[in-house]
Amino acid sequence: MLNELTLKLESVLKKLRGEGKITEKNIAETMRSIRRVLLEADVNYKVAKDFIASVQEKALGQEVLRSITPAQLIVKIINDELTGLLGEPFKDIKMEPTPPTVVMVVGLQGSGKTTFCAKLARYLKKKGRSPFLASADVYRPAARKQLEVLGKSLAIPILGMEETDPVKIANASLEECRRVSGDVLILDTAGRLHIDETMMQELSALKAKAMPHEILFVADGMTGQDAVNTASVFLERLDFSGVVLTKLDGDAKGGAALSISKVTGKPIRFISVGEKVEDLEPFHPERMASRILGMGDVITLVEKAQEAIDEEKAAKLEERLRSAEFTFEDFLEQLQQLKNMGPLENLLEFIPGMNKLPVKGLKMDEGALKRTEAIISSMTLHERSSPKIINGSRRQRIAKGSGTAVQDVNRLLKQFFQMQKMIKKMSRQGFGKKGMKGMNFGF
Repeated sequence: MLNELTLKLESVLKKLRGEGKITEKNIAETMRSIRRVLLEADVNYKVAKDFIASVQEKALGQEVLRSITPAQLIVKIINDELTGLLGEPFKDIKMEPTPPTVVMVVGLQGSGKTTFCAKLARYLKKKGRSPFLASADVYRPAARKQLEVLGKSLAIPILGMEETDPVKIANASLEECRRVSGDVLILDTAGRLHIDETMMQELSALKAKAMPHEILFVADGMTGQDAVNTASVFLERLDFSGVVLTKLDGDAKGGAALSISKVTGKPIRFISVGEKVEDLEPFHPERMASRILGMGDVITLVEKAQEAIDEEKAAKLEERLRSAEFTFEDFLEQLQQLKNMGPLENLLEFIPGMNKLPVKGLKMDEGALKRTEAIISSMTLHERSSPKIINGSRRQRIAKGSGTAVQDVNRLLKQFFQMQKMIKKMSRQGFGKKGMKGMNFGF
């Protein structure tokens, strides 16, 4: 996410760290370089100008020039200013005392509104809510069908209604949401390829009828200043309560992320980091600033792990590790839980310093994961619990059943036996109660 921006800023700050002494001259040079990086990332000109002026004013303070580690202090100033630039702290969807809470989702066509509606519904459902989906997009038939398919895949109720009047759809969706005891109505709306008066009037009418408690503007994170300009028009007509940035898993420059909150005065509430329904993150400015500066985001990584890992299974695994037991059944469970956290290359950006490594070269081979899973799945339960019985004929049968080569089976068995030896060694050395607590063998 925003890798190009991160690498360019890291390059500028690396030069500053290499200076033996911090002076007004090299601070000015650093600020000019950062300003150029921001403008290349399509950050709003005034936003970039004000940001640089604020950082430079603080960086020229006497406490910086007298500091033992002035470069580090300047990086901290940049981090703090970047956090402020990205907006206010995360604010979740506020539930109304009398349900349903109505969330209206708006934006241009192609920004990712419909997919976001499903992602938000999943997010709220995991938090114990009862979301209800409805599509008021009467111009794009595929939008209704898309939302219906996504809703069914998540076991979330959705309004099934062939109606051409968005206002009538809003009214019907409110009634149906109450009937099925839903506590959050997520209303998808129609977009256009560009802003026009007809669309804005329709959205205004929808707002008047549905009386949403939240209006979320969805912006394509790939479009930079175009997204910011569009947001300003929507804000003037609808006064939305928050922004959602989508497609940040692509080669987004970062202009929208760094400008939109400052220009509109509205917080970024969520970011979409992939195409899957689980690829949605609450937006925390301080965490994003840390990631942009290449310092990682360990808190979000831990939250992802907690969401993906089954606590009951983790407790059982801990007991097995303490007694130096680890089977292919355990291995398979850990592999599946790791997959639930998302692609490895996406997880690497949460780890401090990983942006300096060739992440593309570290990309996990999805085929290798599937082969490993297929090999283990082709074993009998007895073979998984007692892999030492897997002789030549069994290896051939497992290879054939998994569609792999015998060499693949041999390689996996070798790695597994090495892992078992490591676990037994750790157990004998007395790490059973402390060193193994919370260990996750997800590889």
